[in-house]
Amino acid sequence: MASSKPTLVLIHGAWHVPRSYSKLTNALKHAGYEVHVPRLPSMNEARPPNTDLSTDTDLIHSYVESLVDTGRTVVAIMHSYGGQVGTHGLSGLGLASRSERGLPGGVSKLIYMCAFAMPEGSSMVGKVKKFGHEHLLPIAFDFAGDDSCLTRDPKTLLVGEGVEAAEVDAYVSSLVRWNGKCMYQEVEKCAWREIPVAYIYTTADMTVPLDYQKDMVQKIEAEGQSVKTVELTTGHCPNLTMTKEVVDAINDWVHGQA
Repeated sequence: MASSKPTLVLIHGAWHVPRSYSKLTNALKHAGYEVHVPRLPSMNEARPPNTDLSTDTDLIHSYVESLVDTGRTVVAIMHSYGGQVGTHGLSGLGLASRSERGLPGGVSKLIYMCAFAMPEGSSMVGKVKKFGHEHLLPIAFDFAGDDSCLTRDPKTLLVGEGVEAAEVDAYVSSLVRWNGKCMYQEVEKCAWREIPVAYIYTTADMTVPLDYQKDMVQKIEAEGQSVKTVELTTGHCPNLTMTKEVVDAINDWVHGQA
């Protein structure tokens, strides 16, 4: 008998690849979910970069569309930059909007995990500029001449505290070079206008600070969309450092208990 639980699609963050999320995906599979983590093209490590936000959003749209066309209900979990990709790429795939068009399946919920959740015309760097932090970009990120980049201190800026050193080392070893131009590219569509939203705040985040996260949620709510939230006292990778709490939040939201 098929599971009554929705299919989960995890849209990963910058520098990450699917195996970076093995701890979370294994826990979600153990909880009975079908989990997909497609690799975003902007993490293909090409030098110079030959893919960007538009390539990523096209991939996610077609990938999720192929799932919902089979009648699946999908919950999207977006991490960091993955919020930009999902916000743009999942537009038009909402459960309600597809039902109105006589189409099966659809995306029932957007779960942003310390992710960028912004309206049309917004970029990641635009948010950084709003808070007056543009001068920190070259300090936090190592940009090469071709605009590909790495985070300068992933153990501190991305992971933070909460797990053993060996686990952090293994996680950091999975990270790859990313096309930094994606930071400057704007989303053109906005899935959260049509799909219910939840947000996982990370209070000790040094990559997407809590102030950024709160500001984004406030903007969504100002547009008339309600947002269910949970706060985790951890850094930018709760998928690694607070895995159980992330799974608990997903379970609560999937089953309508929070």
